[in-house]
Amino acid sequence: MTEHVSKTNAAQPSAPREYVNKLLGAFLAIAVVGWGASIFLTAVHFWALPLPSEITPEGSMAVITSTWAYIGPVPLALLGAGYYATMIVLGGLWLETKHELLERGIFLITVGGLAASAYFVYLQLGVIGEICPFCMVSAAATTSLFAIEVIVKYAGGGSIAPAVSSTRIWPPLVVATIAVTVAAMYGITLAPIPGV
Repeated sequence: MTEHVSKTNAAQPSAPREYVNKLLGAFLAIAVVGWGASIFLTAVHFWALPLPSEITPEGSMAVITSTWAYIGPVPLALLGAGYYATMIVLGGLWLETKHELLERGIFLITVGGLAASAYFVYLQLGVIGEICPFCMVSAAATTSLFAIEVIVKYAGGGSIAPAVSSTRIWPPLVVATIAVTVAAMYGITLAPIPGV
């Protein structure tokens, strides 16, 4: 009888589902990748622009130097870096606490990020007529973050999986974010930026 009850409880939807934590870990990894693309583009804006006047920008530089790449004096890449930093912090807290308000807040922020990414892809393909690979990495990252959130939501939410200790989340997350930042900054020195 006890064995039957144990099997029944394990089969109920309220049983913890470890795969949700793996999805949330993937969420964090993707947010770090998005951070890397955005911080690279931000560095290009601050260290490599403006281009010399005799250079006609092509490809990604046409996108990065377009009037669409700024809101006032602020590069969109800097806003993207802020978005991904927010996703990294909130995603880490979500994995640690499984708090429903965090889950809802992250979902709303990511819906906004998805809408912005769709508009930026439209601008690249339709208006500017050039593609920035790092911008497309960011768009793919945001789309992936949204997809993971939808999957977790339909699985029953983050709370169906056990909370993860902060010591298993934050040290590797901080190290990964720093490593990606260093790689992005080093990448600036290798990038074929015209006039630099």
